[in-house]
Parts: sequence; structure tokens; C-alpha cells
Amino acid sequence: MAVERSSDKSKKTNRYSDIIERIFTKHYRSGVSTFQFERIEIETVAAELNIPLPKNIGDLLYSFRFRVSLPVSITNTAPEGYEWVINLAGRSNYRMALQKWNRILPSANHYCIKIPDATPEIVAAHSLNDEQALLAKVRYNRLIDIFLRVTAYSLQNHLRTSVPDIGQIETDEIYVGVNNMGQQFAIPVQAKGGNDQIGIVQVAQDLALCRKAFPLLTPRPVAVQFVPDIVGNKIVMFELVQIDDEVKVIDEKHYRLVPAGDITPADHKLAAASK
Repeated sequence: MAVERSSDKSKKTNRYSDIIERIFTKHYRSGVSTFQFERIEIETVAAELNIPLPKNIGDLLYSFRFRVSLPVSITNTAPEGYEWVINLAGRSNYRMALQKWNRILPSANHYCIKIPDATPEIVAAHSLNDEQALLAKVRYNRLIDIFLRVTAYSLQNHLRTSVPDIGQIETDEIYVGVNNMGQQFAIPVQAKGGNDQIGIVQVAQDLALCRKAFPLLTPRPVAVQFVPDIVGNKIVMFELVQIDDEVKVIDEKHYRLVPAGDITPADHKLAAASK
């Protein structure tokens, strides 16, 4: 597998920034809070700027939606407390819109719960990237069940479907679950490595997917993230809800997967006292 060097990443980011800046300039006027553009404009603008077209055009938009910040020339036009986001708006169409500034970040001093690591060693050894490794650890250690206090079953990885007014969307993994009263849930999960941002716009997409594909199930969106610390990666989990145009955290837990022998009597007592 080819390793992308930091200089290559920088060149890619600059190229992406130049393209999205030109698209923004073409559509934005003072006072405008939303506008739409088509995917074909990326090709047109790349030709105008004499920039080699990215092999994966979708990666340009995905980067600004979930990984990196938009260029300063764009963010500076947002009023205080707001930010520009890129949403899907139908097949090959996108909408840039101002929304309230919102970040889902792990709490710095949150207690970390030790869980016996049930990940098969052969799976841990051959995970190809952070996202896949994280999803595997969540699945094998029943962390969705533990976190949400339901019995949950992985239904599908990378579920792709088309949603009216949005277009094709993809969810990292979706679970279905049931609680002790028989209530059933659709649980879309987005997984992020340590450097990626939790996608606020993805929560809205996940909820739209649930409304279309699972109208009888109660949606409970979850975000999971590897967070490095001095001991190693811990897994931070958020249960999220969308209220109007804002995403709020209902619950947050931090877990560390450890050998069973590393869980001490003190850990057991602390867990019992925290009920």
C-alpha cells in the first residue's frame, strides 16, 4: 500500500483549497447565506486554474466536509458564531450554507472505563486503517450494547442509499437494537480516527437515512473516535441528537480496551460505585 508523504498531502490540500475558493467566489455575494453548485463545476474550475483534476473528485468535497477546514478566505465571510458547511443537495449537487458553529470534542478530564479487550488478535493485526480498526473494536467488544444499554446487532458496513433532496449517502456502519421493553432502534455509527473531525452534517444524513430505511425504528446516532493519550488509544463514544440545526451530545463515555488482568479490584469497586 502506497504511503502518502506529508508534502503530497500539503500539495493536495492546496490544490483542493484553490478549487473550492474559486467555486465559492463564483457564487458568494455579501448577505448570501446559502447557494448550490454542481459537481461538474469542480472540473470546470480545475481547467480554469490549470490544476490537475483530482483522481477522486469526491475526495475534495469529502475532505472539506469531514477532515479539514475550509480556506480562510471563505471562513472569514461567516458572521461570528457561524460557519460554512457543505451539504449534499441531490445527485451531483451540493449546497454551501451558513450554520451555527458546532464542534463535538472529547471532554479533556472524562473518566476512562476499562473494558476487557475481546478483539481477535488476527483482526487487530491486519486492520487496514484507523476507521476500520475502530469499527472492528466497537463490534467485537459490544461497545454499542454497553454504551446505549441495548442489545445491538451490526446490520451492515458502509451502507449506501439515496435519500430524497440529499442524494447518495453512506453510513460507516448501522446497527439495529432492542431494549428491555421491546423498543427497537436504528443506530447509525460514524467512526473517526484521531485527526478527523466528527461530521456534524453526517449526523443529519444518518437521521435522514433512518427516516427513509427504518421508519418504524427509533434513531440513535452514535459517533466513535480514537483519541490518543499517554497510555495509548482510547475510544470515545457520543450519542447525538439533532435539535433544529444544531447537534447536541446526549451522552459521552470514554473506554479503554485492556487485557482482563489489567482490570484491578479498585477498578471493579469504582465501576460498582458509579452505578
